[in-house]
Amino acid sequence: MAMREIRVVPDPVLRTPCDTVTTIDDRVRSLVADLVETVDDEGRAGLAANQIGVSLRAFSWNIEGEIGYVINPRIVELGEELQDGGEGCLSVPGLWYPTVRANYARVEGINLDGEPITVEGTEIMARCLQHECDHLDGMVYLDRLQKEARRAAMRELRARL
Repeated sequence: MAMREIRVVPDPVLRTPCDTVTTIDDRVRSLVADLVETVDDEGRAGLAANQIGVSLRAFSWNIEGEIGYVINPRIVELGEELQDGGEGCLSVPGLWYPTVRANYARVEGINLDGEPITVEGTEIMARCLQHECDHLDGMVYLDRLQKEARRAAMRELRARL
C-alpha cells in the first residue's frame, strides 16, 4: 500500500476513459489498496484510479467515516430529485463551483473477490458516486458546470496554469 500522488488537470490521463478490469490479480489488489490508503486523508471524499495515473475502472470513497471501493462501477440508477451544491476535485485543487447532480445514485460493480456489489447513497455519497464514475469516463466535474460557472472556472484554471 502506498499514498499515491494525485494527477491534476491538464494531465491527459484524466481525459481518457478507463479500461474495464478483466482479471483480479496482484496489480488490481495493489491498486485498490493504494486507492483506499490515498483517499484516507482529511478532506478527501473520493478517488478514481486515473487520478493516480492508472487507467482502470476502480474508485474509492471516504464519506462520513466510511471508506470503501468498487471495481468496474456503473451507475444503474439516479434519482429524479436534484442537488445543487459546491463541488471540488483533488485533480482541480482549490476550485469549488456549484454543480448539479442527482440527490440519489446507485452504482453496481464488483469487489476484489469478483463478487457483485451495490453502492448507493444520497446527498454527498450520491455526489461522490457520480463524480468518480465521471472520472472513469474521462470527465472532470468542470464539464458538468452551468455555462457561466464553467467560464469562470476555466478562467480561474487558466490563470493558475
